[in-house]
Amino acid sequence: MTSITIALPNDLMTKLERLAKRHHLTTEELVRASVEELVATPEDAFQDVLDYVLQKNRNFTKG
Repeated sequence: MTSITIALPNDLMTKLERLAKRHHLTTEELVRASVEELVATPEDAFQDVLDYVLQKNRNFTKG
């Protein structure tokens, strides 16, 4: 299995941890499940989500 490391703002990490705890998962399990679902999404829907996330991140770094 391959591992990756990503940097997240503290507030996002806190939200991920809370969400994972609510679903009785580790943060890693929640992120892995989210990535698996994203990859399984049809390509058009994936592109829409990717565009949204990239735009949101651009707005986040500006503000």
